[in-house]
Amino acid sequence: MTRQLSLLALTLPLLATAQNYTAQKTTDQGLDIVRLTDAAHGVEVSIVPSIGNHAYAMKIHGKNILNAPAADAGQLKQRPGASGIPFLAPWANRMADGGFWANGKKYIFNGTLGSVRLQPNGIALHGELTTSPLWEVTSVGADKKSAHLTSRLEFWKYPDLMANWPFAQEYEMTYILADGVLEVQTTIVNKSAAPMPLALGYHPCYKLPDVPRDEAVAHIPAKTAVIADERLVATGEMKPMDLPDPTPLKDRTLDNGYTDLIRGADGKALFYLAGRGERIESLYGPKWQASVVYVPANQQTACFEPMAGITNSPNLAHDGKYSQLQTLAPGATWKESFWVRASGI
Repeated sequence: MTRQLSLLALTLPLLATAQNYTAQKTTDQGLDIVRLTDAAHGVEVSIVPSIGNHAYAMKIHGKNILNAPAADAGQLKQRPGASGIPFLAPWANRMADGGFWANGKKYIFNGTLGSVRLQPNGIALHGELTTSPLWEVTSVGADKKSAHLTSRLEFWKYPDLMANWPFAQEYEMTYILADGVLEVQTTIVNKSAAPMPLALGYHPCYKLPDVPRDEAVAHIPAKTAVIADERLVATGEMKPMDLPDPTPLKDRTLDNGYTDLIRGADGKALFYLAGRGERIESLYGPKWQASVVYVPANQQTACFEPMAGITNSPNLAHDGKYSQLQTLAPGATWKESFWVRASGI
């Protein structure tokens, strides 16, 4: 990955700039990173392509609104956890029963290859790409309207990845910073000869810089809560949303799924974390159909996780317990975004 970024440096300037916006290739603790800046709004976003194409900092006037247990990019690979904006693919959160169903066949995970975190109870966590070094930077730049970074991962090239998700596919991720708002755009192309289930997502973790979590509230725009078992795996059963709106986070922990998201006229679902006049908003595009909201005990973070479907959705769809599974036809492209913005910081 370092060599690929070095080659790219031959064709791209070290600092792409267009008045307000800049896109800078630099280093953090010896790792190549890209830093996108919107000077007018005081926003700076840092991404490390060689560790899962992970955005690990989004600073508003110097204050990071992404949870960052890792002190810098150098520690990120050892502590990716509830940090920044991890990409979870080909599946988000938990896949149960040692594998997944697609097109009437069950595919079994091979935990010996190192690409899957397979637990003794058969649950595989967070896909295969959370800390992947396989992203190739394809474009870094800035103009009068925005700054951006685009990277690509050719999943189909890697046997260990394909062994656990045998669908030839290609990912493209673009971070776009414009008007103080970060857009995270994801594109998937199915290069295989069979329809592919879509179960991917992200795990963004936010933190109000100056507000204790127990003084914060969360807005969760959902009509329906997903019922999970003791392993935090969705059962396929649902219940009406039963949290207050907004939800006070004092003395509260959450690790729950939600669907039937409430959307505005633009098709976006708006989640927020707020307190003392500070506010972080996450907006999901229409193809992010579900969310997990994770508010762990004794931590300052709250995570709003956009997901293509509920946890374990390919298996639940096969069992006739989930009717909203998205699939991508052979040769087809799936594209969607979510947005992050902040105020009062």
